Amino acid sequence: MGESEESGSLHSFNTEAIHAGVDPMQWSHRAVVPPITLATTFRIEEPTRGAKFYYSRGNNPNRSCLQECLAALEGAKSAYCFSSGMAATMTAAHLLTSGDNVVCSADVYGGTFRYFKYCAVKMGIKTTFVDFFDLAKLEKALDCKPKMVWFEVVTNPTLKMTDIEGVVALVREKVPDALICVDNTFLTPYLLKPLDYGVDIVMHSITKYMNGHSDVLMGSLATNDEKIADQLKFFQMALGAVPSPFDCYMVQRGLKTLAIRLRQHCSNAQAVAEFLEGHPLIDKVLYPGLPSYSQPGLANRLLKEYGGMVSFYVKGSGEETRTFLKNLKIISLGFSLGGYESLAELPSTMTHSQLSDEAKDAIGVTNTLVRLSVGLEDPTDLSKDLDRALRTAIV
Repeated sequence: MGESEESGSLHSFNTEAIHAGVDPMQWSHRAVVPPITLATTFRIEEPTRGAKFYYSRGNNPNRSCLQECLAALEGAKSAYCFSSGMAATMTAAHLLTSGDNVVCSADVYGGTFRYFKYCAVKMGIKTTFVDFFDLAKLEKALDCKPKMVWFEVVTNPTLKMTDIEGVVALVREKVPDALICVDNTFLTPYLLKPLDYGVDIVMHSITKYMNGHSDVLMGSLATNDEKIADQLKFFQMALGAVPSPFDCYMVQRGLKTLAIRLRQHCSNAQAVAEFLEGHPLIDKVLYPGLPSYSQPGLANRLLKEYGGMVSFYVKGSGEETRTFLKNLKIISLGFSLGGYESLAELPSTMTHSQLSDEAKDAIGVTNTLVRLSVGLEDPTDLSKDLDRALRTAIV
């Protein structure tokens, strides 16, 4: 990715991923890998909370190391980890108070929609879901003077690109005090650093690419604003939705290969997207790296590489699409994404099942839309698997 000095880091992305937060000199034994500290409590010198470590919900050595590394990768002053991506989203929502408004992209992860639609409302927080790809519609929605604006740069699952520069400029003009939050799970800081564009908070489902091995559940929030950071740190301790020391150790391990993995994910996704685009049983492929992509200028301006996610519409019925998914062999049918293994899902009945039919239609989530997380297998094998399953299911 090259030097990241403009984001506050002193070294390149790869070097930061390997060394940030794990200086061996911080431990008496000088281990190059952070030891797993399972202790829930720590001996302190004074009867106060002034110590760096006093109780593991408030802080833990493994979490501290990981948060330092995440901050370095994001180009952030502070980063905080939580027990899941949704726990991170919930914690960010605690920056709001009853009566506040949120403006959220309509084309957003189903879990985010579910939280703001059915959970945050119980705290007196009203959310307006709007098309962020039409800045005129967004501008009108901002008339409600929201305290928070939430969106994804590359949306889940239709892979549309949000003009982060245009959105930030518009929000700052109309609602200067609104918190701008970006879910950057699909891209990771390797492909895009939203804080460089002036957003307030970057959220990740660490479960996905950042860990990359489908064996840890975790989320994170990063910011350059000290006041926000202080609040997030307090909520992290007070709400208690924190990850375990072992999970922090595992993610720190996964980050060492993030850049290498992302490059291969992107390369494989490009190859699979090109294969699918030429397939007679595929109606349309959604991938920023294809010439047919609807927003090539925006993708080329914001992204160095185009990510590991590919979505496509099967040329058949919903039933045939489900049969296709069940006939995949190498690619697993399952929730989640961003692991070394390839995963396919049907958003309409899985991650986005709680959206109304009208809401699904508005963002293009039909019963033939498939979301594919392209893993690290040989792309030729993946293409063969897709071809065989398609030809078996659709006649």
